[in-house]
Amino acid sequence: MLTRLAFAACIALLPLVHSSAQEVPAALRAVLAEVFAGEEPDVVAPSALDGFYRVMRGQNTYFFSADGRYALRGDLYDIEAGRNLSEEWRGKARLQVLDALGEDSMIVFAPTPAKHTVTVFTDVDCGYCARLHGQMAEYNGLGIAIRYVAYPRAGIPSASYDKTVSVWCSSDPHQAIGDAKFGRPVPERSCDNPVSAHYRAGEEVGIRGTPALVLESGALIGGYVPPNELRSYLEDDAGEG
Repeated sequence: MLTRLAFAACIALLPLVHSSAQEVPAALRAVLAEVFAGEEPDVVAPSALDGFYRVMRGQNTYFFSADGRYALRGDLYDIEAGRNLSEEWRGKARLQVLDALGEDSMIVFAPTPAKHTVTVFTDVDCGYCARLHGQMAEYNGLGIAIRYVAYPRAGIPSASYDKTVSVWCSSDPHQAIGDAKFGRPVPERSCDNPVSAHYRAGEEVGIRGTPALVLESGALIGGYVPPNELRSYLEDDAGEG
């Protein structure tokens, strides 16, 4: 039976890996070149479906027969194991994107020791983001570290983006992000900052709203999750339940 975590996961970026050209049948390569107008898919690899290749482009998963005649689109489930294989591939890709950003570019609120770490794409003008931040002591008290990645939903450029840059450039970003979320003034600042890179990362992994929570497995949960419920998700995710 699939866990509730599998159903909570949202669609996001897929891993950027390729089979070698020698491994992909010539007939399939020709069809893919036509289907994708000469642009390479992000992934072409043998799949768990006998005779089919897994082909990924952007946020979409396809399965093409080796001769290129037949194609399926959607998630692949291992029913016996109760696993969404496509979501697992997406989760690995999300973690690659976050690793590329680096924790030193994030604003981190962490207990000592931390049992779990959750990366949160956040917007300083988002009501539910403020609600999450207002319960930071509860998350930390449950052993959950929160790593903030900037995602100004209004885009770049925007007033929200400028405010977010001021937060990340503040002499005390931990205080500034709380001030911004709760409507208190944050002095305007500019510096070499990661906000644009964070925003692009959110676009890559398919963030559609904030807060958006990425768990340690790469599973993505869209929306605010109360502290005790988040702990349950994390325990399920780690197989602790």
